[in-house]
Amino acid sequence: MTAANEGRATGHGRVYQAAGDQHVTEHHHHHSETWAGPDSVRHPPVGRAPAILRDRGELLERLRAAVAADTGNEVLVLHGLGGCGKTAVACAVFEHATREHGRLGLWVNASDPASLRAGMLAVAADRGAEDGALTAARNGLRAAADLVWHHLERSDQPWLLVLDDADDPAVLRDGGWLRTSPRGVVLVTTRQAAGHWWPAAELLHVGVLPRAEAAQVLCDLAPGTGSAEDAAAVADRLGRLPLALTLAGGFLAHQVISPWTMEEYGRRLRERQDPIELIDRGALAPGHDTRHLVSGTWQLSLDSLVGQGLPEAVTLLRLLSCWSHDLLPLPLLAHSGPELPLPDDRVETAVRGLLNHSLTELVPGELRCLRTHGVLLDSVARATPADQRDRLAASAAGLLLGSLPARPERGLRDNRLTPLAPHVLALLRRVLSWPETTTATAESAAACALRLATAQHRSGDYASALAAAERAADLAGQRLGADHVLVLRLRQRIGKATDRLGRLEEAAALHRAVLADLERVAGPDDPDTLTSCLHLSRPLTWTGHPAEAVRLMHRAVAGRTARLGQWHPLTLEARACLLELPPGPDLEREAPSGPGLVADCLRELGPDHPVTLAADLNCAGALLGTGRPAQALPSARRALEAHERRFGADYPITLAARSLLSGVLDALGRHREAIGQAEAVLAWRERVLGPDHPWTVGVGEKLARYRRSLAAAEPQERQGPAGPA
Repeated sequence: MTAANEGRATGHGRVYQAAGDQHVTEHHHHHSETWAGPDSVRHPPVGRAPAILRDRGELLERLRAAVAADTGNEVLVLHGLGGCGKTAVACAVFEHATREHGRLGLWVNASDPASLRAGMLAVAADRGAEDGALTAARNGLRAAADLVWHHLERSDQPWLLVLDDADDPAVLRDGGWLRTSPRGVVLVTTRQAAGHWWPAAELLHVGVLPRAEAAQVLCDLAPGTGSAEDAAAVADRLGRLPLALTLAGGFLAHQVISPWTMEEYGRRLRERQDPIELIDRGALAPGHDTRHLVSGTWQLSLDSLVGQGLPEAVTLLRLLSCWSHDLLPLPLLAHSGPELPLPDDRVETAVRGLLNHSLTELVPGELRCLRTHGVLLDSVARATPADQRDRLAASAAGLLLGSLPARPERGLRDNRLTPLAPHVLALLRRVLSWPETTTATAESAAACALRLATAQHRSGDYASALAAAERAADLAGQRLGADHVLVLRLRQRIGKATDRLGRLEEAAALHRAVLADLERVAGPDDPDTLTSCLHLSRPLTWTGHPAEAVRLMHRAVAGRTARLGQWHPLTLEARACLLELPPGPDLEREAPSGPGLVADCLRELGPDHPVTLAADLNCAGALLGTGRPAQALPSARRALEAHERRFGADYPITLAARSLLSGVLDALGRHREAIGQAEAVLAWRERVLGPDHPWTVGVGEKLARYRRSLAAAEPQERQGPAGPA
């Protein structure tokens, strides 16, 4: 062999070499092209449709009207969050159209270009397209969409065409696949809610289920595992999302060894830091389609956002996963600066991307908010890369700190606090579930909770302050330790709120325990320790331990004077507490200092400072308690007017000032005026605190006493003064 006849072959090619003339005959046998389309377009490839669709009556009524006989030229778009049951609705309409109206049902998977193209060409084949035309369309020699719609428009039967999972509308638009025809109706299911993708179509939203209907879904799937109320509690924890309900019901229905009840399932959901794994266990087969698992269904949307050049929308959704599924005020995201983990100028675009993909929804109102499904947030948090978690949680804490008042003022309830409360506690839970977060981030989250509880307390919302502080102290304690100063300050807030709710013995026990821990951890003269001295003194005063209360107050005065000076607001505050004692020898000793204290506060702090107002009010109470109501009257009137002006007529301390004034008036024999003031206080306390609250009971007893005094005085008033003997 010489170099002249060397050769090389690639692929399926062959090289024949010979020294002389050769004649080669070769036969090639080609198998026919394998069918690459779906096995059927006449049946939904999603199994059996649900026997009953809960709470879809109004939606189904509209869709059934659309597929009634002799209707066409319509495109209807079912849009909503992944897992909300759009495909199930489409299946029900498909079955209704084919059985009740004799329509030809055609079902195409529109989730990607290849599946859409193969499915639509299968539709053309079903409607009579010849093999040659189909081959030309597959090979790009003929416009595929034109071929399909040519045969749809000439169909001998009216039809319903379902384009399922069309989450990327560009797939439909770029090929011209979405059209109308008088011969049929097109029904699209998608997560993409932006109206510009669906010109001339009717958009129909598919949301989560109401509570009762969601509970019934669980009872349908897993009968005998619990009561309707048990099912409702589980449904609430699952956010009433049909996909999650289906998975939970499937899990409960198919257990073999030691089956759980619904109540136990709900408890385990609450206890788990990763509830998503438990929910996904309801899938009946391993390797389940990710669209049918809560851990994976939304990843499709996130991938789509990245593919559309919106990675910041993914970052924003991960930030939202640090908070709660409750309404999130949009102004929280308006803060610029280092707190946001994405550029300021991309926040609006990111929010719009999430809205368009049904990953959140806009809730209009006086305060515009976002609402994002809780199971979605848990799923996103679970999949958030570990190296991003601390920055996201720190950003979430920074944004909350920027929205919560650093030094909350006393006054009527701040409505801005209410929507922030669930997000503060959710952030603490997320920090606890993300071990990658640093101590500094955990401290920021605990600081948010402390600000929230303090603001709630100072607004007079003691029940909310107690609930927030108790939950925050538990969560922060698990992450930071029971002796961390922020945890101890949250425990102080628990004691203060318990006191204000009238549970004085319980409050005294709580404050005593916090004081002991602060003395051990921070020392006897630490500012927090001295504050706990004052906190403990108040319930002790009113539970029969005034001597111990006075010792604690004097300790706080001395400690604050040494650290802060005698004119510091906190020192003056501690001095004012000494005037809030019940009648007795302790009050007799302290009362003479009252007018001087008021003068000091006016000079150092001004007339409207909260400490000045408290000093003036307590001074009036001390004068009354020591038998000098005439001297107390000017201070009592001045205190009430100042509190009304500063905090409003319904603020708890304003009502306390009104109650004090009623006592002063009664002591001066002005019983009718006293009764009028006490009746106003009683009406508010009965309405807000309830009839059994100690403050309500106390003012009720005072009112009864004033009325007895009036009744005793009236005969003397009618009789008049006695004449000369």
